[in-house]
Amino acid sequence: MNTKAGIFLSQVIMTFIMAATMSGIMGLIFGGGFSMEWLAAWPKQFIIAWPIAFCLTMVAWPAAMGLTGVILRPKGAKIEE
Repeated sequence: MNTKAGIFLSQVIMTFIMAATMSGIMGLIFGGGFSMEWLAAWPKQFIIAWPIAFCLTMVAWPAAMGLTGVILRPKGAKIEE
């Protein structure tokens, strides 16, 4: 498997899942629960949320990986540049 293609596909899938669940959950919380209005609004919120989430992961994922490396670096190890 091509590593770059795998990372890209992983970001597509993860942001799809996160945008779908978070837009649905936040709509339930702030929309007053299950209703026809919530059900009608959720797809629009998801369509807005998914590309935003995907773009943000293009920045956040490398930053998160770098921070993880710093946090898990053994004591006394030098930071690689």
